[in-house]
Amino acid sequence: MLTAAKFIGAGIACSGLIGAGIGIGNIFASLISSTARNPQLRGQLFTFAILGMLNYNLTYISKAYIFLYICFLSKTCTSFFFLILI
Repeated sequence: MLTAAKFIGAGIACSGLIGAGIGIGNIFASLISSTARNPQLRGQLFTFAILGMLNYNLTYISKAYIFLYICFLSKTCTSFFFLILI
């Protein structure tokens, strides 16, 4: 029963990564649009896009990894507390 609750909690926690995927898609869609408008700034815009992607990855995905680590490797799983944080 506890194992099933851990898996359900982990699945709910990972559903927050949908926002990270949408954010990264928006970043690269804006990169394509702005590169089409001003091709001379392609290098600088690509650098900004990579920095934006890293920002999304560090915020959303690291929260999911922390939650999964606490849920599956610790003795106690306080899933509702960490679901609020994510």
